[in-house]
Amino acid sequence: MSQTLTLARPYARAAFAIARDGGRFAQWSDALGFAARIAADSQVASLLANPRLTAGDAITLLSVDGTEPAFADFLALLAENRRMTLLPEIAGLYEQLRADAEKVVRAKVTSATTLPVGELDTITAALRKRFGREVHVETAIDESLIGGALIDTGDMVIDGSLRGKLQRLQAALNQ
Repeated sequence: MSQTLTLARPYARAAFAIARDGGRFAQWSDALGFAARIAADSQVASLLANPRLTAGDAITLLSVDGTEPAFADFLALLAENRRMTLLPEIAGLYEQLRADAEKVVRAKVTSATTLPVGELDTITAALRKRFGREVHVETAIDESLIGGALIDTGDMVIDGSLRGKLQRLQAALNQ
């Protein structure tokens, strides 16, 4: 995994630089996200690893109609260097670079049930205050949490779930 990230990092930085210079963060996010979803499929990944696949075919497979020439050139570079299978990691690293540049924290709030809008707004406001940045919140439901919520910002995890509290209590009692 770490070797994959090491290989993907320069490509993610290059994609970020091109997007930043062109003021096209969102377009590159969409294009990279689409290509990464396609490349992550196991059948497509084996096809991308095939040395007989031409760069043109790979570009056609991984881009949508109307793809800007800079993105097509980026895909051609990946194809030439046999790095197409790195697209999921490249897209993830690109999104991290974009979030840092735009001063945005992405948080995933997982709860046992659907959170009321007011409660989600309170969590978002608390995160905004804590990080001093804009916060984009994604929600998920995991019934095994029993109650409460688990907040994951990538760098930090806040476990306010009932399951987490019970696990901490059990660990304390076992000591």
